[in-house]
Amino acid sequence: MASPAFENIVEDFEFLEDWEDRYRYVIDFGKAMEGLDDAFKVPSTKVHGCASQVWLQPSISQGVFTFDGDSDAMIVRGLIAVLRALYNGLPVGEVPLVDAHSELARLGLNDHLSAQRSNGVRAMIERIRLITAEAA
Repeated sequence: MASPAFENIVEDFEFLEDWEDRYRYVIDFGKAMEGLDDAFKVPSTKVHGCASQVWLQPSISQGVFTFDGDSDAMIVRGLIAVLRALYNGLPVGEVPLVDAHSELARLGLNDHLSAQRSNGVRAMIERIRLITAEAA
């Protein structure tokens, strides 16, 4: 049930043989993402449970979910970009149906992130689920 944008990431990862290249890919993906305006870096958009500073700014328009985000850590910014590829553009009702942990496992991220980074990803996924559950 992954989006075409996320499937592109999966395909790219299949060509990258070592984790140094995969980490660089995630970081570059985050660098290419437009940053979150400082006006949205407020306590209400901050994600707790992340080792670094993380902000997610959701938007629901005509029943379609999108979000922007930012972090002070380059790898986390890249992980936000990966989650955007997974979720952005989905109907609000489909967001909770996405098994994000399984989708991210296709990239091997579960095995290669530190415990703190994994907790941060879980916190971001939980925030996305809460936002869409409230909107549904």
